[in-house]
Amino acid sequence: MKFSIAYKKSDFDEGKKLFRAYAEALSFDLAFQNFEKELKNIKQQYASPESALILCYDRQEAVGCVAIRKIDDQIAELKRFYVHPQYRGLKIGKQLLELAIDKAKELDYTFIRLDSAPEQSKAQGLYKAFGFYEIAPYGYNPLEGVVYMECALK
Repeated sequence: MKFSIAYKKSDFDEGKKLFRAYAEALSFDLAFQNFEKELKNIKQQYASPESALILCYDRQEAVGCVAIRKIDDQIAELKRFYVHPQYRGLKIGKQLLELAIDKAKELDYTFIRLDSAPEQSKAQGLYKAFGFYEIAPYGYNPLEGVVYMECALK
């Protein structure tokens, strides 16, 4: 497995595929997050100096991803954390999360936040293992039972 930050158009195209797979795996629609606009502007959103899209490749195929984006000067947000079902159990998610946290530190953020649907309890366990803790809601999410988490980076 090879991990890399997306820079080229082909990387962002692979990211789009994984983002779509992520969305299809959910039991709810991401329209409230302007998901189609995010896909359309994936490079602008995740290639800026304050953000990143990290991909995991098995040979030439992207099989996992995680993104970080700026909320404000101190806070990043973890987005679109996904590993293809055939590749789960291989510690790819753990490595992606570690790389995302390292990148957020490198970008000089003080905190990284996320929101997680109730059905993502396995991911929530991984977040807790990395030092995330529950916080009050920091943004709009219409779903019931959403868990908001944060991790101090400094």
